[in-house]
Amino acid sequence: MKTTKIIYGIALALTCSLAATIQAQDLYVGTVANFTVGEYGMNGSTVNASLISDLYYTPTGIAISGNDLFVATWVNGVVGEYTTTGATVNASLISGLSDPQSVAISGNDLFVANYRRGTIGEYTTAGATVNASLISGLSGPDAIAILGNDLFIENWFSGTVGEYTTSGATVNASLISGLNGPQGIAISGNNLFVANYGLFGFYSGYIGEYTTAGATVNTSLISRLDQPYGIAISGNDLFVANYGSGTVGEYTTSGATVNASLISGLAEPDGIAISPAPDEASTATLAGLSAAALWLLRRSK
Repeated sequence: MKTTKIIYGIALALTCSLAATIQAQDLYVGTVANFTVGEYGMNGSTVNASLISDLYYTPTGIAISGNDLFVATWVNGVVGEYTTTGATVNASLISGLSDPQSVAISGNDLFVANYRRGTIGEYTTAGATVNASLISGLSGPDAIAILGNDLFIENWFSGTVGEYTTSGATVNASLISGLNGPQGIAISGNNLFVANYGLFGFYSGYIGEYTTAGATVNTSLISRLDQPYGIAISGNDLFVANYGSGTVGEYTTSGATVNASLISGLAEPDGIAISPAPDEASTATLAGLSAAALWLLRRSK
């Protein structure tokens, strides 16, 4: 009986310790018209609508690494670094960019889409230039998603998503084609979710789903959106920033509507990101501990 209590106590302590490392998530949304990045709970509650302000116009791209936010602002051509609590680390971490529309992070590398120049630049998260034209000859690149060693890049003018390696090699420049003003891209598992702005009036935007190999799953998984720009995914939930309606909508990755106006009253929302998801390794260890604890308890009886 004493052994059982000891085993139970150790397992419970380790489980609680690991559980404490799993952070609560928050949505970070850039609003073009009032030059801010706001922070919101996953239930739509406002944490701080002006977490970061005075962003010199149009915060179009947001990426998160640890406790740092990297924000691309296209008018002044910079990527600034801030903490997730809103403190400024370096407002011009990377400068001299050409209409930067999106930023994505892989390890210590930061990839920036230069819309006007038609390039993807690579930099370190400390701001050092690795290759300012890692990929060139693109057609209005405005969104990037990363999976392993692959970059998936949306091209506004050609209506395509191209696949490249993180070292700049072309895998397939037209992996997905026939898109309608692609603006946002996100990856869940082996599936790509692409926001089509829609060029035929209000509520003509939609989200299409494709595999990372380029196969079509559903070209209109979610439809009748009002100028969707940014997309972010957490688990089975997909969050869409609707520039036209000033909302962030929540949907499942299977296309069901959870709340089309989860967050409303925004001033032209564009970039969107989610604070780090629970660490997969910690989650796996937590599950392993639970299984091990159960086995030990059974053995001790």
